[in-house]
Amino acid sequence: MNKKYMSMKLTIVIPSYWGRESEVGWKEGDAIYDHTTPLDSEGTLLSAIQSIERLEDKDFQLVIIAVATAEEIESKIEKKVARIIKSANPGVEVLLFGQSHLKQIHELLRRDSEGKKAEEHINLLQLRGYSNVRNLCMFIPHVLGSDVAVLIDDDEVFEDQEFMTKAREFIGRKIGGITINAVAGYYLQPNGDYHVTKPYRPWMKYWDQYERMNEAFDKVIGTEPRLKATSFVFGGNMVIHRNLFTVVPFDPNVRRGEDIDFLINARMFGFHFFLDNQLSIKHLPPSKTHPTWMQLREDIYRFIYERAKIETQNAVEGMPKVNPEDFDPYPGCFLKPDLEEKVEKACKLLSEEYLAQGDRKGGEEALNNIPLARTDALPKFDPFQKLCELQKQWQELMRFTGQKDIRSRIRDIICNGVQGI
Repeated sequence: MNKKYMSMKLTIVIPSYWGRESEVGWKEGDAIYDHTTPLDSEGTLLSAIQSIERLEDKDFQLVIIAVATAEEIESKIEKKVARIIKSANPGVEVLLFGQSHLKQIHELLRRDSEGKKAEEHINLLQLRGYSNVRNLCMFIPHVLGSDVAVLIDDDEVFEDQEFMTKAREFIGRKIGGITINAVAGYYLQPNGDYHVTKPYRPWMKYWDQYERMNEAFDKVIGTEPRLKATSFVFGGNMVIHRNLFTVVPFDPNVRRGEDIDFLINARMFGFHFFLDNQLSIKHLPPSKTHPTWMQLREDIYRFIYERAKIETQNAVEGMPKVNPEDFDPYPGCFLKPDLEEKVEKACKLLSEEYLAQGDRKGGEEALNNIPLARTDALPKFDPFQKLCELQKQWQELMRFTGQKDIRSRIRDIICNGVQGI
């Protein structure tokens, strides 16, 4: 490989999501994540960090972001994650980033940014919600002076010893006249296959998410050439060059599916994701803790919002227009005019399933998704205009925190991560 690409500085960032003790569980007002680790258990983070030992290329920094579902457990979770980091020995430098570090950065920004700009910068750096966490996954490599951010999740393990070599192989290079600023890898399930396997339920006939995902996976992962444009990405296996991560942010207004939403944002600003069908990581997710009706509701809000973002896109010089068909078969099939019809048919069948099991609350909540899709899920603002404003603010934040003095002081806060706990 070209020495130029081998010498690029890389930072791997792994967000780790933690909730209250098992006996307490999720409380109203807590952040919603797919599968948080209870504070009184060990979770998967240690295995993820230890799997780094298998990698041949260890020329990178590793940052673990400690994410809490509630403010009152933030300190305990930082201590817990710090202990896990200290017990691991992956052969690379490991830094911890939590709410205490973010507060210090906020204080620095209040002192050094001017008025309204300070609040804009602070609002962009938050530790609640998938998109905000992913933005920190790009912000931290930025202030650490990295050329490339590699985003991994804590419920994954490296099995391919050449993973980092492959992650470096295309990023930042020009291929066929196109600069590769974003490379997506993919997940291998516990059985070693890349397909999503979920028990079929009748309501899935209309909410055919897994079927369309597997169709897209076969089309992109399962065929040659090795590197090709993709309509989907995985948040836990993403390689992003600073040419992209200093320009386009994740959108905090999307509730979940922030990875594919980021792909849509990137496309709108002229960047393409390419999937490398040799860049795989083993995905070992724990069981999801939230009921099906709630998971479905989060997806409904997400697709309604993304569809509105595409529909409200207007002509802006230098920005290509995107269409739902650009993202077929997945997620394109959920970004079209028949989305409400899919919601109605799927939720009625899901409600019947709950009622047949004697779960009246589940049945009511599933049905409640139907009016919510036509009311509350609809954004109360212009999503495309909001994205354009967000993008300008993000670029300004990247410029401001890229200044030598500011960057140096933020770097000191981050590099004191584990020691400061």
